[in-house]
Amino acid sequence: MIRLSTSDAGFAEAFARIVADRRESDAGVADTVRAILADVRARGDAALAHYSAKFDGHALDTDADWRISAQDCKAAFDALDPALRAALETAAQRIAAYHEAQKPEDRDYRDAQGVRLGAKWSAVDAAGLYVPGGRAAYPSSLLMNAIPAKVAGVSRLVVVTPTPKGQSNPLVLAAAHLAGVDEIWRVGGAQAIAALAYGTDRIAPVDVITGPGNAWVAEAKRQLYGVVGIDMVAGPSEILVLADGQNNPAWIAADLLSQAEHDPVAQSILITDDAAFADAVVAAVEVELAALATEKTARQSWNDYGVVIVVEDLAKDAAPLANALAAEHVEIATDDPDAIFAQIRHAGSAFLGRHTPEAIGDYVAGPNHVLPTGRRARFASGLSVLDFMKRTSFLQLDDAALAAIGPAAVALADAEGLPAHGRSVAVRLGQ
Repeated sequence: MIRLSTSDAGFAEAFARIVADRRESDAGVADTVRAILADVRARGDAALAHYSAKFDGHALDTDADWRISAQDCKAAFDALDPALRAALETAAQRIAAYHEAQKPEDRDYRDAQGVRLGAKWSAVDAAGLYVPGGRAAYPSSLLMNAIPAKVAGVSRLVVVTPTPKGQSNPLVLAAAHLAGVDEIWRVGGAQAIAALAYGTDRIAPVDVITGPGNAWVAEAKRQLYGVVGIDMVAGPSEILVLADGQNNPAWIAADLLSQAEHDPVAQSILITDDAAFADAVVAAVEVELAALATEKTARQSWNDYGVVIVVEDLAKDAAPLANALAAEHVEIATDDPDAIFAQIRHAGSAFLGRHTPEAIGDYVAGPNHVLPTGRRARFASGLSVLDFMKRTSFLQLDDAALAAIGPAAVALADAEGLPAHGRSVAVRLGQ
């Protein structure tokens, strides 16, 4: 774990190294993924069967080996403990309500020259969702990806998920039933992304691919962008906590570890203006780690990538550092979080106040937990209904409107050396 202070002589250089550390895949991953994508494009289902046997120990022989049925998903949902089923339903309802409010409105109006202008929004025809597989799969991620697609109006929703040794997570199947998923295929990894993008004999192609995955999945999405739309290229999880000394150190320690337990290369950063509080949080992290079933992963993440930064004035100094980090999750644990939040320009999602742990956003709050990582919050946003929609602009002119703006179009076309462009307008103007 790195401990810094803005009063240190070498702080700027040390902080710059933290900002520049990508913690993402190397060229070897890119080369391997490129070969897998080419193989799936060439051999289709045969390539999928090969990689499923090789990486997941699962043979794709019968239809049941390839696909999880709607009946299996409903059975998993019906078999849930009532309290867990209610929790899943609460999450789904809140996610749906939040994303319903995101739906954009069509526009249709006439301007001062009488030109009719506007735009209409429509959903993509098909969306593919990647869900990490096995016993460690996350039903919350399926809800966060599937529900915005359904709210957007996507008519075909396809899930791909690896099933190591044939095992699938009943909670994921229950979530798929609740979200109204249309197809679930037992394939994962870069090969599943290729199948969604190119299509195979069994799996029809989609228009957009979303969902979290490992470095190979993220690289496959990056390489296939343009063949299909994607939500983002996701890297390891990260959390930035801005906290003053009035917080409970154990609470903040738990918040830091909530992301560290995801991945050995996840990153947890604390910025505070109280050195004694920083010491207390570091000590509390050790206590929390000892009680975690995920201690090995969380400890490696904290030891290798954890950062504690002490500043002189949290209200003045925290936001510039936070904007440079552009973190996936930013907690502002103060009495007046809005004062600092007003200065935050780059963050995937913000969690305001002492009683808003990031983990509440992972499950039941409503905003999406699929968020930009690796400083991409500088230019990207979290998953929304807009990721499953596109906008088509339109315009309509009558004689008067064309007479009002047409001559300017002719002049510009002539200036650009495109006479056919100008002519298509000029002939209507009687020129």
